[in-house]
Amino acid sequence: MPHTMSRMGDVLAGFHAAWEFESDSVLIRYERGIRTPKLFQALGERRVPLEAIAGVTLTRGKRGTVVLRVEPRPGADPLMEAAAGQLKESGDPYRLVLPAEREVLAEYYADELRGLLTESGPADRFLVEPPKGPLSFKAYDGKATFDGRTVSFRWFWTGASSAKWKAGDQNFSVGELNGVEWRSPEVFEGHLRLLRRDVGTAAVQADQDPAAVVFGLGYGPVHESLPFAAAVLAAVRTSSPVAAVPAAAPRRDPADIAERIRHLGELHQAGLVTDEEFSVKKAELLAEL
Repeated sequence: MPHTMSRMGDVLAGFHAAWEFESDSVLIRYERGIRTPKLFQALGERRVPLEAIAGVTLTRGKRGTVVLRVEPRPGADPLMEAAAGQLKESGDPYRLVLPAEREVLAEYYADELRGLLTESGPADRFLVEPPKGPLSFKAYDGKATFDGRTVSFRWFWTGASSAKWKAGDQNFSVGELNGVEWRSPEVFEGHLRLLRRDVGTAAVQADQDPAAVVFGLGYGPVHESLPFAAAVLAAVRTSSPVAAVPAAAPRRDPADIAERIRHLGELHQAGLVTDEEFSVKKAELLAEL
């Protein structure tokens, strides 16, 4: 009886990852280690259903390697939808790099996998599971958190623009959102912006938009901000805006409030905050206790 991948458990190991071929999916397990891209380590493992795959390629790589890659269907994976083509080749979670001497074996698996694919074109829903929450990361101007229902931005006094700290910390129910805009921290003006259903798409700089956090050197790295964006995007796509109920702002730690009032006082003494703005913002912070 000819061997096929319908026999579960076939594993093809490469650099940084191993692919396990199952009857209805490919399970990708990423290695942990200093040489493994941080995005792969953050993802851990991903199960990619065969119906989420549009095609398979095998190409020559660099320095005596070959690259096996599955091409996800457009709209099938929230991570790739959020990335919008901005990932570097070395950070592509759908590439498996192998030594050149394993090319024949890789070609065998590529042919077997192609024979099992039945779907093509855009998917009408996400077929690959999003990163698990809760998730959080530090941007240049604030900390972003997501608990599966609400995205929260807590501004840093040392990085947030006056427009943001005047607007105050933000909480967005996924039912209020229409999508997510992620701009890689590896390019100029990287940011994560929440696209709201009831707000137009006017061109507002991310550093002035209370619905966005901006990245910078060491802030909002790909392995933290992209899984975050993907998880939010997946939640938005499955959310009903009618049923969504905005979450109440969480109560703050008194020590945290005291620290923020201290920062506010420093801004006031430096002349960056007026007497009225200082009084109003201090009252808002005290009300969170």
